[in-house]
Amino acid sequence: MLFNSYLFVLVFFPFTLAVFELLGRDGRSARPFSWLILASLVFYAWWDPVNVLLISPSIFVNYFLARALLRLRENRPLVARTLLILGICGNVAFLSYFKYRTFVFGALNDVLGTHFVLEQIFLPLGISFITFQKIAFLVDVYSGRVKSFTFHNYSLFVLFFPQLIAGPIVHYREMMPQFENATGRVGAEDLAVGIGLFFFGLFKKVILADGIAPYASPVYAAAANGEPVTLLYAWIAALGFTLQIYFDFSGYSDMALGLARCFGIRLPMNFNSPLRATSIIDFWARWHITLTRFLTAYIYNPIALAKTRRRMAKGQPVLSGQRTDAGAFVSVLMLPTLLTMFISGVWHGAGYQFIFWGLLHGCYLVVNHAWRLLRTGFWPDSRSYNRVMTPVGFMLTFGAVVFAMVFFRSSSIEAGFVLVKGMLGLNGVSLPAAIGNRLGEWLPGAVVLEWSSGKNLVFSLIWIASLLGIAWLAPNTLQTFARYRPALGFAPVAEPPSVAVGGGERRTPIAGAQLTWHPSTRWALAIALLAVGGILALGRPSEFLYWQF
Repeated sequence: MLFNSYLFVLVFFPFTLAVFELLGRDGRSARPFSWLILASLVFYAWWDPVNVLLISPSIFVNYFLARALLRLRENRPLVARTLLILGICGNVAFLSYFKYRTFVFGALNDVLGTHFVLEQIFLPLGISFITFQKIAFLVDVYSGRVKSFTFHNYSLFVLFFPQLIAGPIVHYREMMPQFENATGRVGAEDLAVGIGLFFFGLFKKVILADGIAPYASPVYAAAANGEPVTLLYAWIAALGFTLQIYFDFSGYSDMALGLARCFGIRLPMNFNSPLRATSIIDFWARWHITLTRFLTAYIYNPIALAKTRRRMAKGQPVLSGQRTDAGAFVSVLMLPTLLTMFISGVWHGAGYQFIFWGLLHGCYLVVNHAWRLLRTGFWPDSRSYNRVMTPVGFMLTFGAVVFAMVFFRSSSIEAGFVLVKGMLGLNGVSLPAAIGNRLGEWLPGAVVLEWSSGKNLVFSLIWIASLLGIAWLAPNTLQTFARYRPALGFAPVAEPPSVAVGGGERRTPIAGAQLTWHPSTRWALAIALLAVGGILALGRPSEFLYWQF
């Protein structure tokens, strides 16, 4: 079941919320949360009951492994460490079998000339998110960050449906205290904020993201068939998909936040206007924030720390600002970064294009870190640096992200380079004849006229310009709901200043105040319009880009 479906919006969620409220009226019993576990299982099984049959054994195995780690980590640390390694390897193997078996056999056929039969294996919903979440739980239990848990609480943590199929990747220690302190009732403020967040997200998904998709997808399909793509259409596809996945993931993140908030639960922030980033480091601090947190804490940091200790034991330099040498940079920063982003690419999808995308971002990050280390030596004035490089960094980052997204969307690396050739103008420039004829003598001689729809071209450019305006200039949803703390990790804004007016005190208007959500008739009408628009658009063709990661 997907969030952007009539069944979910009009039946499943209202019914689940109503029963939760009814069961919570007798006080602080566990019944409302037991109901959430049952509802989450129904939610997960609705697409295909096989989902539950496949994921349940993994949940039980990880629970008993965690209980063993809790019992052994202090008295028998070597056994506990062995169990942790086995648990991590088992989870990775579970994920690899379902997600990468066909890709690995295909790669062996390509490299070794073998003839493995490439069967399409059923992929459980959200398997990548669930697997990373279970790995993080095992590590947290082993390290002592989780000191006690029950099967009921563990099941609620793993299966809570707002974050079940596409994140965010949450930690037990940030979620379970909320469930334990929750009243089991639906609060008026939580319900209002939650519904607002949900319909903001639904509108982004089914109107904005799905609205731009028809202009980008045919170009990628043409590139996949090896057809040359000309300059203008290549850029429409590149920018169009970047904006499609931006609003798709932003919309999903908002919907997940809103659904959880209706039950009085705050999920961690997972998306914070990444297209406004002024560096690629800043981009990854804003895009898929909980994935960045997981990769940094459980992959990059342990590797970098181990290499740092090894170099220190040998008396070799380590990362230390301007005194860092090339060996330290390569060993402690570059190689761990490339490995981490390689894993990020593999996690996102089984295909060479995802590996290329991950390594490309790894190279971006390495260059960004190198620049940060070097620039203080020749440009120490931070004020002048920020004045010049903030806009330059913004444009470079945006261009780099768009370029990499071409490969993320393409069906293969070869298809991605077809688009790149078009973006560089190597496949020429073309325009619909209806537009080219109107330009007359203003039309450059190198432009080829074709019999495609001029209306589609104009509409695609309008869509792209509008979505870029929203992404770059409009307050994001977290900012709009900031004073109501919409997500963990997002600090609320300060209240507007007060001034004495006519012997009393009144809030003075500030820039953007009208776009800050608060209970009012205007906002009720605005949310209602978003809801109507989103619900009416549910029947259109739609693709949830992140739902099987």
